[in-house]
Amino acid sequence: MGEKWVLMKTAQTPTNIAVIKYWGKRDETLILPVNDSISVTLDPAHLCTTTTVAVSPAFQQDRMWLNGKEIPLSGGRYQNCLREIRKRAREVEDKEKGIKIEKKDWEKLHLHIASYNNFPTAAGLASSAAGFACLVFALAKLMNVEEDESQLSAIARQGSGSACRSLFGGFVKWIMGKEEDGSDSLAVQLVDEKHWDDLFIIIAVVSSRQKETSSTSGMRESVETSLLLQHRAKEVVPKRTVQMEEAIKNRDFASFAKLTCADSNQFHAVCLDTSPPIFYMNDTSHRIISHVEKWNRSEGSPQVAYTFDAGPNAVLIARDRKAAAQLLQRLLFSFPPKSDTDLDSYIIGDKTILQDAGVEGLKDVEALSPPPENGSAQKYPGDVDYFICTRPGKGPILLSNEKLALLDPETGLPK
Repeated sequence: MGEKWVLMKTAQTPTNIAVIKYWGKRDETLILPVNDSISVTLDPAHLCTTTTVAVSPAFQQDRMWLNGKEIPLSGGRYQNCLREIRKRAREVEDKEKGIKIEKKDWEKLHLHIASYNNFPTAAGLASSAAGFACLVFALAKLMNVEEDESQLSAIARQGSGSACRSLFGGFVKWIMGKEEDGSDSLAVQLVDEKHWDDLFIIIAVVSSRQKETSSTSGMRESVETSLLLQHRAKEVVPKRTVQMEEAIKNRDFASFAKLTCADSNQFHAVCLDTSPPIFYMNDTSHRIISHVEKWNRSEGSPQVAYTFDAGPNAVLIARDRKAAAQLLQRLLFSFPPKSDTDLDSYIIGDKTILQDAGVEGLKDVEALSPPPENGSAQKYPGDVDYFICTRPGKGPILLSNEKLALLDPETGLPK
């Protein structure tokens, strides 16, 4: 066996948005939550992480590159994921390349990892969730690990809590578990992405001037100081989770929207109930909520659900394409692009919804009439950076096309 070989695998993993929120850990090291959570996986065509992992006897140490920049792997979360997955590595043979790796060899071999997000890493769109899920999924394929997605999710969880939910498509539940070692704190798929394919999602990436409290420290402070968090975890979420599972199973949008909005608002209420208080939403976030609430009320039944994670971005889930087109008209009326922005970079993802909304260019945006329910024709150009149009999507996949790999097959270094 020559010492020059490089063995690689490349995977692509979606991000996810919680509709029943995870906020608060009962164990910081193992990342065990104080309540169950439920999320929807977003279409990886619009929001995903691609990760290439490589192994070679020529590598001197474990190394990682994120979006082209080398980053240290010394952090506990990376180390936990690497340790857990190496523990489960099995014999790997690639007859074509004449490579054979024994189970015991994995402890001595070093890895190169390159990861790329097709969306802004710090935009508050759960990039760490997609990132750690992708890392664990790709390494499991490289090391011929036999654990299934749910068991892998318990490893990804130790990198980033919500990462466990990115190992499946559709709607996913992270079961908090009871065991102290976290062995039963893992993700399961409730339904796949085809179950409720009417849904359409628009994300408003809201201009945020300052960096908010990181979710890790925010959670810790909430657990220590918020009485509302204790009540939420014990009394509210267990009932709400059952109702949410039922609404998803029955594709009951009215119940789904009510629960999603209520849970988002309660999560942000917990942040306000924390000492010192944490403010993740800003004026633009509040304005979007008010617009959606007024429209839903005027229609008599919910057309759109909103949910906000630990940041000001609005994730708006429309009941169907028609509602999404009407939502986009309303959003573009109130939050038009700045005069120097072209529509093509202002609406990204699935742009076909623009045709449904009757918007082909900036002229059409200027011609939009004010939503009748709003009572105000005020516009806020520049308050939203851009919109991402997407839908529920599938779970992780392996990319067999070597051209899509982020590492060079000869050297194992970034391309």
